[in-house]
Amino acid sequence: MRALPLAALGLAALGLAAPLRAEEGGPGDGLISIIGRARTETAPDFASVEIGVEARGATPAAALDGTSEAARRIVALAAEFGVPESDIGTTAVTLQPVTRTIRQPDGTVAEKPDGYRAANQVRLRLAEMGRLGDLMRRALEAGANRIDGVGFGLKDPEAAEAAVRVAAMKDAGAQAARLAEAAGVKLGRVVSIQAPPRASVPPPILMAAPAPMRAKGRGGVAVPLVAGTIEASAEVAATFAILP
Repeated sequence: MRALPLAALGLAALGLAAPLRAEEGGPGDGLISIIGRARTETAPDFASVEIGVEARGATPAAALDGTSEAARRIVALAAEFGVPESDIGTTAVTLQPVTRTIRQPDGTVAEKPDGYRAANQVRLRLAEMGRLGDLMRRALEAGANRIDGVGFGLKDPEAAEAAVRVAAMKDAGAQAARLAEAAGVKLGRVVSIQAPPRASVPPPILMAAPAPMRAKGRGGVAVPLVAGTIEASAEVAATFAILP
């Protein structure tokens, strides 16, 4: 069977977004090759935040001790919020000398030792995302003075990636079926499938949600947080046989 003459089909009129072509795959085989695409948005199932404390001291020990006690309170607070130990981790402990600039009697400037600065940073992952604002407020009351890296994610990103690839394959099949129907031929089995390595679950993308999560703190202003959605996309190149 000769290859299907796609030029005669008027593909522009079909409104197909993906590149299409028909070709000879072997004696008597007509083929339709197409690229299926899919994009999904998934609600995150956990929130994460880095909470830390910085302190100054005249000696290295004094500076480090100033952060250690606050870090212990932050970890205890996380446990109070039901965060398991596996979702609590220290991300950084730093200690460095500090200097200050002084002007000499002769008008020159020099750096003079001025104690030490220490920092302790803890990352927390919270399944109850609606309580993240409360945790952040309580952490400040416990002695934290740094909050960084607020984000939302998926505990099983591979599942989201697999789902979007399946959706891309279904899109390829649907487009091939429409093309075959327009050409007046019958669509056969899948001859080949190639999933380019473009399916991914990128870092969380914060998008507008129907309503923000507002946590009621024990004092001060409530911290508004918006979970948004996490996007994933995929492309699948598939080739289908045309039945004789």
